Amino acid sequence: MSHTLNPSVGVRYWIRLFVPFVLAFGLTIPGLFLELNHVEISPVIGMFAFGGAVVAGAFVLSWISEAAELDLRGGLSIALLAVIAILPEYVVDFYFAYAAGSDPSMASYASANLTGANRLLLGLGWPAMAFFGYIALRKIRDEKTGLNHKFGVTLEKDARVDLAFLIVASLIAIIVPLTRQFDIFTGLTLITLFVLYLVRVSRQDKEEPELEGIPALVGALPKWPRRTFLFFAAAFAAFVIIVVAEPFAHSLIEGGKELQIDEFILVQWFAPLASEAPEFIIAIMFALRGKPGIGLAILVSSKVNQWTALAGSLPIGYALGGGQGGLPMDAVQVEEFILTIGQTVFGVAILLSLRLGKLDAIALLGLFSVTLVFPNPDIRIWVAYLYFAIAIPLMIYRYRELGQTLKAPFSAGKH
Repeated sequence: MSHTLNPSVGVRYWIRLFVPFVLAFGLTIPGLFLELNHVEISPVIGMFAFGGAVVAGAFVLSWISEAAELDLRGGLSIALLAVIAILPEYVVDFYFAYAAGSDPSMASYASANLTGANRLLLGLGWPAMAFFGYIALRKIRDEKTGLNHKFGVTLEKDARVDLAFLIVASLIAIIVPLTRQFDIFTGLTLITLFVLYLVRVSRQDKEEPELEGIPALVGALPKWPRRTFLFFAAAFAAFVIIVVAEPFAHSLIEGGKELQIDEFILVQWFAPLASEAPEFIIAIMFALRGKPGIGLAILVSSKVNQWTALAGSLPIGYALGGGQGGLPMDAVQVEEFILTIGQTVFGVAILLSLRLGKLDAIALLGLFSVTLVFPNPDIRIWVAYLYFAIAIPLMIYRYRELGQTLKAPFSAGKH
């Protein structure tokens, strides 16, 4: 469905447009009511009430961010859409960092949410594009050879810009485990890198967006009604996420204790799943429509946003919360950062060829799964070393592609 859909078709159009938003905003009511009225509830109930509000708000933001591409162009469009994309996880993680300024015990949760979100995106999201893309395309046969569609996802050359920024961000992130703290200078450097990324991406040739599903229904509205609808929907979704971020964070910690589940695990995996669910689903839908390359490109771009803007915000939040020096890192958090850096470098090394093949997807998912099933620190650190052991020789072998990737941010337009 394209954005040229005519809203004058009748009642059916308006029902299809409003029902998803009504349902999403309906899911925010329990969390908003509980927080605004300061109702005392079980942390477990809070996990689902506040978590549901975060998920619903994230879905609304994902829908309108796509439709907003019709009205925004260039750097403003890229900047706004990038901020919208990471807002749910940004607010939750920023709160953990801010709270750590006065309560040092919260520091580990801030980095846990960051590293969990990053590894979940790359270890689960990227392989999913290859698997779901293959499911959608496996029946397509080449007209000349009659062969089945090959397993794998191919990216456009513009993706080299994203990969280059991931390489630089990973080099900057190494400072964290080396110094055992996330200092304000490192944070500001990552934020600056994010701004440079937005400037560079804004110069790329941008095609007219091809909307489908709910964003297409929003895009079909006349210009000013559409803009008004987008503004109020975005404002309300952002309001919901900001209001419930703090109680959601606390309910994860206290709910873990009540359920006798390691609260660190809940913060690291449950919170990112809640905030990233819409993005995952959008990418999967592209893959199932036979466009896995677009889905993977979305997740690669999201990884850049997380590894620069989201990561860089942590020491800033810590300082604003009253923390002195950098956000402290204990032995577990140092290990988490090393593992996340290793996985990022490994993922970039794989995509230097601009293709994610079967063995690549299996390796990403398999090594990620090992760190989930075996949380033992010794095993996890060896997986981190394995990431580097494979990635570095692979980068050397693909030195030509590596050179092209590092040059990509400095070339204008498409390359």
